[in-house]
Amino acid sequence: MGVHIVDHPLIKYKITMLRDVETGAKEFRELVSEITLLLLYEATRGLPLKETEVETPIATAKGYLIDGDILFVPVLRAGLAMVEGALKLIPNAKVAHFGVYRDHASLRPVQYFAKFPSNIGDMNIFVMDPMLATGGSLDYVVDYLKDIGGKNIKVLAIISAPEGASRLEKSHPDIDVYVAAMDQYLNDQGYIVPGLGDAGDRLYGTK
Repeated sequence: MGVHIVDHPLIKYKITMLRDVETGAKEFRELVSEITLLLLYEATRGLPLKETEVETPIATAKGYLIDGDILFVPVLRAGLAMVEGALKLIPNAKVAHFGVYRDHASLRPVQYFAKFPSNIGDMNIFVMDPMLATGGSLDYVVDYLKDIGGKNIKVLAIISAPEGASRLEKSHPDIDVYVAAMDQYLNDQGYIVPGLGDAGDRLYGTK
């Protein structure tokens, strides 16, 4: 358990383009989707499997199925962009939605929406948010998931600050956190440095 930095050449290359202030919304969304796919590939390494059999054109072969449902939990709004890449890898996954924003004055999370399937206790849950800054929002989401019965929880973030990663490690030492890059620090406004700016605004062209 703990924070895992997925140090892959393709991720480093795509993160570089993602940070670039000249990268437009369309390309930014595509890069977020692609990086998410690469992160999820690593995060699913320990998924439980069950044996099955399949008929090839030649003979019967032993195969494997994922044991249990998979649930993606994008944190609105920026987390929505990560779902596209995740569903390319696991198209049959269920998708919940959790709306929480960070109050810019207090930097505290404020919930405004939650929609989940029932019986999430046996599901393999992947929470998705491009930015792990203070860690307040993701800490809040994981607390909520545990309160409604979630057990097998992992967090995927693209850019992390040390402060946010440390907070999640302390609050939830039982979960794994996968990040594509660990940046330097948070500035006085709670933005990651060097970061990439406001992920939501860059994804949807709202600034």
